[in-house]
Amino acid sequence: MSNWFKKIDLKIAGWMSHYSNFLLRISIAVIFIWFGLLKPLGLSPELELIKNTVYWMNPETFVPILGWWEVLIGVCLLYRPLIRFALLLLFIQLPGTLLPLILLPDVCFNVFPHGLTLEGQYIIKNLLLVNAAFVVGSNVRNLNNDKRML
Repeated sequence: MSNWFKKIDLKIAGWMSHYSNFLLRISIAVIFIWFGLLKPLGLSPELELIKNTVYWMNPETFVPILGWWEVLIGVCLLYRPLIRFALLLLFIQLPGTLLPLILLPDVCFNVFPHGLTLEGQYIIKNLLLVNAAFVVGSNVRNLNNDKRML
């Protein structure tokens, strides 16, 4: 039984090693495209949060630009030669993503610093997306597992 388990474990781990970077990249791209498109369509649940955070800019201009920026990140992640550009766009966007935690703590926290509201949780999950994108970027030079995929 032990030998059988090891063989299955090796096969599963090998499959995950072979496809994980590709699947992670596609998943992040889908999230950025989907969430990005919601903004210019006026369907994003974070519209008010964005408007209140970036109060110095006209929301009718800024929100669609932000949405298309996110769509561009996602599209660039789909096309391997543009992964580095996608990461640059993401890196530029990162400070703005976390800005509500500083400018709107009453909106982001029930109990500071650990009791997050739904908005706060939405923002904190961005840390996972950004770090997942950095994992994809850390493998951009070694795309052997990713060569036949997009």
